[in-house]
Amino acid sequence: MARRTRQNIGLILGLAAGALALFVLLMPGREAWHARGAMNSGHDDIACEHCHLPAPGSLRQQLQANARHLLGLRATAADFGLQQAGSRECLACHDFPQERHPVFRFYEPRFQKARDALHPESCVSCHLEHRGVRVTLDNIDYCRHCHEETKLKNDPLDVSHVSLIEAEQWDSCLGCHDFHGNHLMTVHEQLSEAIPPARILEYFRGGPSPYSADRKFTPRQEPLR
Repeated sequence: MARRTRQNIGLILGLAAGALALFVLLMPGREAWHARGAMNSGHDDIACEHCHLPAPGSLRQQLQANARHLLGLRATAADFGLQQAGSRECLACHDFPQERHPVFRFYEPRFQKARDALHPESCVSCHLEHRGVRVTLDNIDYCRHCHEETKLKNDPLDVSHVSLIEAEQWDSCLGCHDFHGNHLMTVHEQLSEAIPPARILEYFRGGPSPYSADRKFTPRQEPLR
């Protein structure tokens, strides 16, 4: 058999094997085989298409675009198979009228410091998916970026908010306040009644919720169209 013929057969078999592998990976129910990691807490029953729309272009065009990117002929890579998910996709299920810190508010000029430090205008800055947790921040002191001058006229706590801020006890904030305002919470009068930071961090990592089970709103479950 001529060398050229053997090369062509090898190329055809390689392409066929690759196409077969891709077909198997993209079959319904095989999401876990190619996902970047475990779904975050609360997203266990969500399929890929809930958050990821089909990427623009045909498979051939996507391959060509990424090949050009690798060769330096294109500035950015192209989404392959499915589009990346961002705030738009998150808000398709989690856009609530009573949201305490809605994403759009952080685009205001006064929140420039918070944008530089945390990028709270993007949902995945705090809730990066496929990490198997609930919140992907490494700490719970992020309230400092917007609330350094907080003063309450009738402070309900035995230790004033001004005193807590001066002492930089920022990890105490979430012991009394739910960032998104979803959980119904009792106004504490004693700082000792606040939820300990360790329990909040455990909750962030996917553990049981230290907050009330009563909520103001629940997410929708319809996939994107």
